[in-house]
Amino acid sequence: TSSHARVGILNNPSSKIKEDNTAIARGILAALLTQNNNNNLKSFLSKLSKEETAKSLAAGTKIAKLLIPGMDDNTFEKKYNTLGLDLIKTHQMFCQEVLKLLPGQMAVISNGR
Repeated sequence: TSSHARVGILNNPSSKIKEDNTAIARGILAALLTQNNNNNLKSFLSKLSKEETAKSLAAGTKIAKLLIPGMDDNTFEKKYNTLGLDLIKTHQMFCQEVLKLLPGQMAVISNGR
């Protein structure tokens, strides 16, 4: 509820990183990097976090069909389509080597006053 809070995402997958199993992670990263409207961003991230969205993407639905009206569609799609798997692999390495998390393990990290 504070305008002074920031949220970041680090991916720590438990399985081999491939394009077909990283759609949600790439969607989240692309949205965070491209969207300026906070309300649209929150709505889209909320939509991506639902289990039915994961099932829909696994069944072959294109992520462009899930975009929220008012989002910068072109910028999002360009970033989503060019976002390589290396970024997710880097996240995974950081989580496991620096934060000492097991593959797939979740954590909340806070650096506040």
